[in-house]
Amino acid sequence: MNGQQQSMQAKEGEIRVMLVEDDPEWRRGLSLYLSAEPNLAVIAETGDPEQVVALCTSANPDVILLDIMMADTPAGLRLASELPAITFARIIMLTSMEDGAFVSEALRAGAVNYIVKSNYADIPHAIRQAAADRSAIDASAARLVLEELRRLKKVEREYEVDQFKRQVTPAEAQVLSMIHEGYSQSQIAERSFLSLRTVKNHVGNILRKIGVGTSKEAAEKAKDMGLF
Repeated sequence: MNGQQQSMQAKEGEIRVMLVEDDPEWRRGLSLYLSAEPNLAVIAETGDPEQVVALCTSANPDVILLDIMMADTPAGLRLASELPAITFARIIMLTSMEDGAFVSEALRAGAVNYIVKSNYADIPHAIRQAAADRSAIDASAARLVLEELRRLKKVEREYEVDQFKRQVTPAEAQVLSMIHEGYSQSQIAERSFLSLRTVKNHVGNILRKIGVGTSKEAAEKAKDMGLF
C-alpha cells in the first residue's frame, strides 16, 4: 500500500536514512539499492505524507529522502518546510519532474539537495555529503535553478516594461524619442507643431512618472524599455 510505514534499526556508524515516497515499487527498489551500500541504513519509510512527522520523530534519521509529489500534490514541499522544526535531519528532495520552480521552492523550504529520480545512482553520494553537512546541489538541479532564475528575470523584465509603457502616453513617447535623438525642447516644439509650454509640461509629467532627474535620463530609460 502507498501509505505503508516501516521502521528498522541501524548499526553503529551507519547513516540513518528515511524514505518518503508514495510509489511502493520505486520505494522498495530504492530501499534495496541503498541498503546494499556500505554505511547506509534505511531505518524508516512511508508513502503517506500524514505519517511523516510522527515517523521522523520516532526514527530519528540523519537524512530524509523526500518525494515532492505525493497523491498528485506537492506535499513534499510542505513537509520540507515543516520538518526542520522537529528534526536536524538533512532533507534531499526527489522528483521525476525537472521543474525549476519546484527546485527553487524546495531549496528555500530547507532542502539541502534535489535529485531527479532518473539520476538515482547519485543518491548514495548525495546522502553521504548531506550527512557530513557538505552538500553540493546536484548538477541537474543547479541547471534547473539557473533556468528558473532566468525565467523569473525575464518575467520581471516583461512586467517592468509593460508597466513603463502603460505610464507613458503616445505624445510623451514621441517627446522622449526626440530627446534621445538630441533635439532641444524648443526644437521639439517646432518640429511637433506644439507650444514650448506643452513640451515642457510633457517633460515634467514624464519626469514625475518615471522618477528620474533629467529628460536625458528619461529618454535613455525609455530606449532601454523598448519604447522606441
